[in-house]
Amino acid sequence: MEPNVFEEMAKRYDTEERVKLANIVVEEVKKELQDSTSKTLIDYGSGTGLVSLELTDMVKSVLLVDSSEQMVEVAKSKITQRGFMNADVLYSNFTQGAPNLKADIVLMSLVLLHIPDTESILQELFTILNDGGELIIVDFDKNENISHPKVHNGFVHEELKDQLSEAGFRSTEVRTFHHGHQIFMKQDASMFIASSSK
Repeated sequence: MEPNVFEEMAKRYDTEERVKLANIVVEEVKKELQDSTSKTLIDYGSGTGLVSLELTDMVKSVLLVDSSEQMVEVAKSKITQRGFMNADVLYSNFTQGAPNLKADIVLMSLVLLHIPDTESILQELFTILNDGGELIIVDFDKNENISHPKVHNGFVHEELKDQLSEAGFRSTEVRTFHHGHQIFMKQDASMFIASSSK
């Protein structure tokens, strides 16, 4: 088992740049969450909760799931400090099989690029979703300037759509919503949001 780099990063994860980027993601995800006040949301790979803790007023409940225990601890203390009654945390790694959870919405923000086996995680998330549920993925568009042994260099919309459809999702809408300076491994990059229904 190799060390989880996110464990070391957790305490100093919320940098100004990350907060700024998270706020851009939050604004975009909010558009997808209109009329979701009765729905449950799982944020998979939630980190310290930079995105999902800003969405608590739009959904019935939020479960922040991360495979880094330290990230989960930081998120937990934020929930306590800010007095959220409808947010909770879970330390879990769905790539090793998802626990018996169900949700109406699953959000994955800048997480898919860290998961080597895209197909199997999409399948796990499909299983977790209730019928008629929605998977929201925010990630980087394919970027040839980036090469890293542990990270996908972004995604091609059509290829991702095919993978989602193979996982069982009925329809997927994908659109690029942000171009930023040095936001992906110190390179200029663009981000997309994909919304798929089960």
